[in-house]
Amino acid sequence: MSVDVLFQDDHLIAINKPSGLLVHRSEIDRHETRFALQLVRDHVGQRVYPVHRLDKPTSGVLMFALTPDIASLVVEQWRQQQVSKRYLAIVRGYMPEWTELDKPLVPPVDKYARHERIKPAQEARTDFRCLAQVELPIAIDKYPQSRYSLVEALPHTGRKHQIRRHLKHLSHPIIGDARYGKGRHSRYFRDHFDAGRLLLHAWQLSFQHPLSAETITIEAPLDQTWQQLIARFDWQAQLPTPQLLTPQSATHGAG
Repeated sequence: MSVDVLFQDDHLIAINKPSGLLVHRSEIDRHETRFALQLVRDHVGQRVYPVHRLDKPTSGVLMFALTPDIASLVVEQWRQQQVSKRYLAIVRGYMPEWTELDKPLVPPVDKYARHERIKPAQEARTDFRCLAQVELPIAIDKYPQSRYSLVEALPHTGRKHQIRRHLKHLSHPIIGDARYGKGRHSRYFRDHFDAGRLLLHAWQLSFQHPLSAETITIEAPLDQTWQQLIARFDWQAQLPTPQLLTPQSATHGAG
């Protein structure tokens, strides 16, 4: 499996992680033998250090540091909410033009951890902008038509599954989300649109280089599944550009 490198210098490397690839070995999928960390390590010929996470089904920008010291500097930027992450999602229903959601989230329980305890809710804030909408003359749920939205998500905090859980809370779950989504709609997209994956993409990452202080913006192109959906719904003109929004604060783990 080849690595789609989006950015690389002597200190950092960022790839376009495909949907279905774990960042590193996990108890979630014991049978998996390929991991992004392993692939990037083999590509550069040295150890690499992840500075943030993406869920297995989420695609998009994933960055690694080439030394522990650089990793620490970048992780601190995430902790200080000095990194901007922008996601794209296709959700059920018509989203409002703009939504600012401040809803604390309880960390999901890790069923593989011993003596896991329920932790208190943590601050979680995400902004959502509806970019485009489509109505299909198909009765999937209780209505004669089915509506969907193309959404840009800007997480200000980085709780586990934050974007997915916030969209579920808003009653606009992401298509293809097996954990928080609506099975009927996800199955329809899988069977009729050849889109059997979580439709969440980490589209853009913007941060200050820890050594040069240069502002680095990395964008991850959409994969074939996304491209054919964008074309089918005639959403090409509504895709965001770097100038659409002023970069917002984001942190690791939001996807």
